[in-house]
Amino acid sequence: MKKLTDCYILNNGVAIPCVGFGTWQTPDGETAVNSVKAALAAGYRHVDTAAIYGNEVSVGKAIAESGVAREDIFVTSKVWNKCRGYETTLAAFDETLRKLGLDYLDLYLIHWPANKTQFENWDEINRETWRAMIELYRAGKIRAIGVSNFLPHHLASLVASEVVPAINQIEFHPGQMQQETVEYCRAHGILVEAWSPLGTGRMLSNETLIEIASHYGISVAQLCVRWCLQNGTLPLPKSVTPSRIEQNTQVFDFVISDEDMATINSMAYCGGSGHNPDTVTF
Repeated sequence: MKKLTDCYILNNGVAIPCVGFGTWQTPDGETAVNSVKAALAAGYRHVDTAAIYGNEVSVGKAIAESGVAREDIFVTSKVWNKCRGYETTLAAFDETLRKLGLDYLDLYLIHWPANKTQFENWDEINRETWRAMIELYRAGKIRAIGVSNFLPHHLASLVASEVVPAINQIEFHPGQMQQETVEYCRAHGILVEAWSPLGTGRMLSNETLIEIASHYGISVAQLCVRWCLQNGTLPLPKSVTPSRIEQNTQVFDFVISDEDMATINSMAYCGGSGHNPDTVTF
């Protein structure tokens, strides 16, 4: 990847820009509108939101006011947990499109898997949700479909279905690599997206990363975004500060050395959210 608009090619042939702009924890209203507009002005062409973020209306407003053609922006949203299931997923998708003010989505994800802690029939719930996703995809309302926070045993049934997920968006940052899940996804042609590539800001004070970043004359945030790319994942950095939004795009004029990559890859667990897809109760 040599520039922000270079793309990964998904398993269905759809191109997805290699760095996305995340909007998790970005408040609805002026903050969300201005940050997404700043991201698009800085060159981002990939915006990630979700129903549960509560900011789809503002994301859609920013896209409409950006001056960038809709077809040039890759837009992702996600179905929330309370809407899993066949009919409820179809309804949730319609509501997401309405709030975004769009005619289609580029990518739609199941936000979290149903798990055995919550439901005896967790796998059936995931399969029924996926059936709705496939229907929307076949109807041309979504260009690609995928999941988020799925572990290999959650993915197994979907991988065996008529449409293999194109994406698995997982928590991925230094100190939280989820290597088993990443390797499973790669084996099945599923691109891994990295949510919270900066560890929700916790990476910024990590001494190991601060020292390595200083070697390159870059910020820790830039280091983390570049590290994700060199690990073959798609980072989704988030900020509401225009200068940092732009800085996070400037990751294509340096390469992290093999030695430094190995050091970062071997970091002990740190900075994670603590959310385990098998035990979350939300």
